[in-house]
Amino acid sequence: MANLKPPFTQETAQQKVKAAQDMWNTQDPTQVARGYTATCIWRNRDTFLTGAEAIVAFLTAKWKRERNYRLRKELFAFQDDRIAVQFWYECQDAENEMRWKRCYGLEDWTFDRETGKMRKRMMSGNDVLIGPDGNGEGRWFTDGVDVNDVPISEQHW
Repeated sequence: MANLKPPFTQETAQQKVKAAQDMWNTQDPTQVARGYTATCIWRNRDTFLTGAEAIVAFLTAKWKRERNYRLRKELFAFQDDRIAVQFWYECQDAENEMRWKRCYGLEDWTFDRETGKMRKRMMSGNDVLIGPDGNGEGRWFTDGVDVNDVPISEQHW
């Protein structure tokens, strides 16, 4: 992913988004953190953190809580060293009786020009239960489905 550096084109921005999607879907905090600078600034909803070590700690806790995690990211906009992304993910919440939820929202990313690593990530997201009482009825990213092939209607953009 770091070989894709600013300034971005439509093609390289799209490649960067899908590389990030694939990296996050590994659910490997150390691997994911390699895509960020050592001093990366993050906002994830109401959590603010800085640096690769904090990212690893955050993601470790995240994926301990969010089981059966599947993510899709789509390019929303790009310019020079910045990319905006729309995302959706589904998971079971281990801290809420394994109820299924879907999170959707937007991220804005700023990249280091020399390394191609992300130096700022700002995420805003909302969670909704999937199905009656979170039973998972109506999930998009079921087992065996390629997240890129799932049609997401305009009402979910």
